[in-house]
Amino acid sequence: MGVHGVKAVFFDLDNTLVDTAAAGRRAIEEVISALQSKHHYGEGEARVICDKVQAKLLKECHDPAKMCITDLRISHWEEAIQETIGGEANRNLAAECYFLWKRTRLQHLTLAEDTRGMLTELRKAVRLLLLTNGDKQTQREKIEACACQPYFDAIVVGGEQKEEKPAPSIFHYCCDLLGVQPAECVMVGDSLDTDIQGGLNAGLKATVWLNKAMTTRGDTSPVPHYIISSVLDLPAVLQKMEHKVNAKLGTDHVAGSNAAH
Repeated sequence: MGVHGVKAVFFDLDNTLVDTAAAGRRAIEEVISALQSKHHYGEGEARVICDKVQAKLLKECHDPAKMCITDLRISHWEEAIQETIGGEANRNLAAECYFLWKRTRLQHLTLAEDTRGMLTELRKAVRLLLLTNGDKQTQREKIEACACQPYFDAIVVGGEQKEEKPAPSIFHYCCDLLGVQPAECVMVGDSLDTDIQGGLNAGLKATVWLNKAMTTRGDTSPVPHYIISSVLDLPAVLQKMEHKVNAKLGTDHVAGSNAAH
């Protein structure tokens, strides 16, 4: 499938190509189970601890120059346990919870067979790049866990660059890596704030928002060029783009013919 004018497609990773949220839920259930069976916490206490950790992860501000991600995330668990149970800080239990959560989450991060098939087919026509925000160590571990490297011409991790999505600089860096222009690239991702806004900021040809729940976009949110409910719908969108270009070429040709007479 050739696509007029599109030379590269950039994909987000988390909750676009792999279901990080679902893997995270499995990991949390595993920790709750361990806190109950091994450490004799009540289910309610265990869930409160995990809820607190998830809240800390959502608000996380990580400076790799000051602290490694492992120490920071063990601290999330340590604080959550102490806030819930009281008493002395328990770094050992916190570390046990963190590593169980991390190991389980990585185990459940898989690139689905149909997604692998789609990427393989797409790559016959365009160049593919994985563009993910986040801490270098965390994202590289995810990339390795889901074994997605063979499907991409390049992989760019925000935590390894000066700026992350939605900064135009990281998108332009990706273009340079592949030897393409922004107007020849399409960005696909689940985040309006980083993927779609970033693609718009960088002047990409098109942005494709993956909206699995088909939720309503807020009034102030960036407006994507296309919306899909499954990443597997992307080839159809690219074909639609091709038809639009072909139709325009046809119109231009007719206009040109008329002008000649």
